[in-house]
Amino acid sequence: MEASDFRLFDNVVHQPARLLILAHLASGSEVDFKFLKSTLKLTDGNLGRHLTTLHDAGMIRYQSGYNGKSTRTWISITNRGQTAFKHEAQLLKMIIAAAENGN
Repeated sequence: MEASDFRLFDNVVHQPARLLILAHLASGSEVDFKFLKSTLKLTDGNLGRHLTTLHDAGMIRYQSGYNGKSTRTWISITNRGQTAFKHEAQLLKMIIAAAENGN
């Protein structure tokens, strides 16, 4: 695997906001929509669009529940999402190592 081969990157994961979403979920814990929105400083619509892209690719799952007066949406990573995130992280590590070694 050569990190210089851009075709190895998954465009779904490589987009910065989606990469950060997966990074927050990679520990395996669920996070709610409002947490991601405030942490990543995204609008409802922008975050929703990124979550839909990740969901459609099978990388995350949603779980909604009623909490008093409002509905909360919990997001978690799937096995496919974990694998994709780890692959992306490995590619980025290879690029950094190559740059540090002058390659």
